Amino acid sequence: MTGASRGIGRAIAERLAADGALVAVHYATNRTAADDTLKAVETAGGHGFLVRSEFGTVNDVEELFAGLQQGLDGRRLDILVNNAAVGHTGSLESATPPDFDRVFAVNLRTPFFVTQRVLPLLNDGGRIINISSSVTRIAVSHELVYGMTKAALDVMARTLAHSLGVRGITVNSVAAGVTDTDMITMLRQYPEAVDAVRSATALGRIGQPDDIAGTVAFLASDDGRWVTGHLLDATGGMCLGLGI
Repeated sequence: MTGASRGIGRAIAERLAADGALVAVHYATNRTAADDTLKAVETAGGHGFLVRSEFGTVNDVEELFAGLQQGLDGRRLDILVNNAAVGHTGSLESATPPDFDRVFAVNLRTPFFVTQRVLPLLNDGGRIINISSSVTRIAVSHELVYGMTKAALDVMARTLAHSLGVRGITVNSVAAGVTDTDMITMLRQYPEAVDAVRSATALGRIGQPDDIAGTVAFLASDDGRWVTGHLLDATGGMCLGLGI
């Protein structure tokens, strides 16, 4: 799975390994965090290997697959989780062309071509799961560019679900809301903002990485075999009503 060294990605890697998967722990630059994830996987009795590739750079997909094929050692794939992404606080007024290009490269272009390259290695009956976001249904002006990439990823999932159904491959997206990871470090500096998120969430709290991992694990399991082309909201019910 991509982006597995921290946060939601690490939680998914640990959960899938606990469920019996051999996990490719992909990371971009933080080898220490990736090592920690792999140790956690192995300590819990799971198995995995590291794969390095900095998305959004030249030859990122080639580098990823060189490491992936070495780690697989002739084995095929059952599950692809497209999780790696960069956040971006870019509105229509503030976004610059370099910002725009980088976010689209990491969040959309690379997952597209990773998926393209994975298909020959993916077993029939396999799973493709994309990590999306609540900002595809909630208008957040300062996350416009980020939200556009996630919405496009959702379109990719629905389209592939249709075309890959003949192989028994399911393709779904999981929309994460505000989740307690490094990406909300700035938010936590403002207690009133944290309280606002909690009050806007039906279940009354900020999400945890394990909440998303459990959702992904369901879609990856045999129990999720009849769900495809779906955007599964795993936000705890963010912004379901007016709060009055």
